[in-house]
Amino acid sequence: MKLTLIGAGPGDPDLITLKGIKALQKARVVLYDSLAHPSLLDYCPEDCVKILVGKRFGKTSCGQDEINDLIVEKARQYGEVVRLKGGDSFIFGRGYEEILFAAEHGIESEVIPGISSSYAVPALAGIPLTSRGVSESFWVITGTTKQHELSKDVRLAAQSTATVVILMGLHKLQEIVAIYSELGKTDESISIIQNGTLEEQKVVTGKIGNIVPLSQVSEMASPAIIVIGKVAALPDLSYDKVRGMMQNSQSVTAD
Repeated sequence: MKLTLIGAGPGDPDLITLKGIKALQKARVVLYDSLAHPSLLDYCPEDCVKILVGKRFGKTSCGQDEINDLIVEKARQYGEVVRLKGGDSFIFGRGYEEILFAAEHGIESEVIPGISSSYAVPALAGIPLTSRGVSESFWVITGTTKQHELSKDVRLAAQSTATVVILMGLHKLQEIVAIYSELGKTDESISIIQNGTLEEQKVVTGKIGNIVPLSQVSEMASPAIIVIGKVAALPDLSYDKVRGMMQNSQSVTAD
């Protein structure tokens, strides 16, 4: 019996790995999360059993215990089971918990890493997590711990000069702002990226001191990633932005 854990990547279905695609093409049963792009299931054989197990803030089709039980049940029934998870299974994806549970029931596991949204989403929004002379390191922190609280590491990270990336933290935005404000960092740059890497991606950038009203006016919603630090204020030089600037420049020249 075997469990294959596949990281589906940050959202855009083109960002899954080739190895992940090959595993889906052979799958007999797939347990997939809400954050895995639905078109990825098209790689599966026609007779593959596909089961949505949810996992999105505020919306859970299955609890983790139920998912664990399904892994064992389907592995025993089909001899193998594929678990398709958003981002990378080992970065706030509870992937290790699932392979541990599988191992306790005599099921071997294979892990196929995925591109994590923690760095891919900022990158495709034109935000580098590190940049020479601007940021030398970065933190990646969960916005919601097992106790449904904001991680205490946010306060530690806020005291550093590093870029801080917070996943699953939009509903804790006011708490995050309060921590930075207490440290006198109301002028620190911050970006919120909603639906990163997808066509409906939306980005709002401001300062700690004004990001709450900006996010409300922009109607930002989950899934979203928060990036805090000087890099959030760098000019967006992503392909679409540069192409737009070039087109505008050519229009002005023509006039």
